Amino acid sequence: MTRPTSRRTLLTAALAAAAAGAAHPALAAPAAPRGTATDTTAATGAGSRPDAAGPATAAGKGVARVDYHGWTTYTDWRSGTAKGTRAVAGSRHGVVIGTPAGRTEYTDPHTGKKATWDYATWTGPARRLATPASELVASWNAHAPAGTWILVELRGTYSDGTNTPWYVIGRWAAGDGDIRRTSLDDQTDGRSTVWTDTLSIDDTASGLRIASYRLRLTLYRKPGTGSTPKVWRLGAMASDIPDRFTVPASTPGQGAGKELRLPRYSQNIHIGQYPEYDNGGEAWCSPTSSQMVIEYWGRKPTRDDLAWVEPEYADPQVCHAARYSFDYQYAGCGNWPFNAAYAATYRDMQGVVTRLGSLGDVEKLIGAGIPVITSQSFLKEELDGAGYGTAGHLMCLAGFTAAGDVIAHDPAGSSNDDVRRVYKRREFENIWLRTKRYGADGKVRSGSGGVCYLYWPAKPAPTQRQVLAELGIR
Repeated sequence: MTRPTSRRTLLTAALAAAAAGAAHPALAAPAAPRGTATDTTAATGAGSRPDAAGPATAAGKGVARVDYHGWTTYTDWRSGTAKGTRAVAGSRHGVVIGTPAGRTEYTDPHTGKKATWDYATWTGPARRLATPASELVASWNAHAPAGTWILVELRGTYSDGTNTPWYVIGRWAAGDGDIRRTSLDDQTDGRSTVWTDTLSIDDTASGLRIASYRLRLTLYRKPGTGSTPKVWRLGAMASDIPDRFTVPASTPGQGAGKELRLPRYSQNIHIGQYPEYDNGGEAWCSPTSSQMVIEYWGRKPTRDDLAWVEPEYADPQVCHAARYSFDYQYAGCGNWPFNAAYAATYRDMQGVVTRLGSLGDVEKLIGAGIPVITSQSFLKEELDGAGYGTAGHLMCLAGFTAAGDVIAHDPAGSSNDDVRRVYKRREFENIWLRTKRYGADGKVRSGSGGVCYLYWPAKPAPTQRQVLAELGIR
């Protein structure tokens, strides 16, 4: 298998022209190796894996093959192995630095800045999987004030009893003044590999899988201060689904006819703005989608938060979301766990990365008032009304028509008014859930296999809690 040459979703030059004049402009990617209208690239999006074996859930039956588990309770935090950390109770239980375990130096590879940090660690208990996994994606929710940051690592145990290394999943900070948040490339032991934010088995045909895993947190703070990060949620989604080009169609259910009132933000009105964050708005589908859902829940950046944005720019909160979800190694805003972590920096919010099994699962969530952000890739002719093809794109699902078709807030719209789209149910479900597809060149490419972000309040309504629990999220 070969590694994708790029995992960033970029627009083509033609996109700018389409955004100016077309009713349904193209979204992602021409000149750059990702998400072009001609779809000649191998990547599907942050969190995608090489084409050798894409992960997914089977429609209708997929949830059994997806295991999301999160550590969130006081008992959870006390169940791990602590070295300098302590569990804290309260409105949101979590883990913080107690008495640091030691002091270390870190040289930021993106700035060259060398600094000394106090640190403490928390290592979770082993999570044994009922269905051994070919892929894992970790995600977390944390408060990290200035002068603090966290490291998230994952170690798997293979089905043959041996272990992976401790893989770095992310060095994360809420801001960018102390360190630059970053994934880490080129991590492999020859049997599994970390692709930005996703740990994948290299050769799934061999039968090798990950039977269990552990997560480790390292919390950092400037020496001599009383500051500490606080992690409220740490979890991972493990999955193993056979590859497929098509998925069974789901039948519209009780969610048909319901639409949530999300704001509408176009990434394309930001083209050319802050190109240091993945070439500007043309590649901002993920943070733009995140911001729509965050604001659906009534949270926004403050005026002070947005003071750095040029005052003439519309929707400055989208620029803010791009900056504070940006992965300096991946050089893009599409890192899945970084987006979920960004959403959880808002008051009493939480977010996870997981996979769903069908649009029926989405209907349940919409019915409970929870929007869904989905990741998909497709040729222009595979999604009627989109007007573009992409090797990786995020959009918000806000509801369903009475006939069961998908109502999406697609940030590829040429303007905010053009963001709301209706896509045919069967077409959308297949491009989202499949793990294999054909590119315009006839070569086999990978699909996201039902990946989504879910954001919801720390204290959800009973119906919301019930639906999330049915999907394994507590």
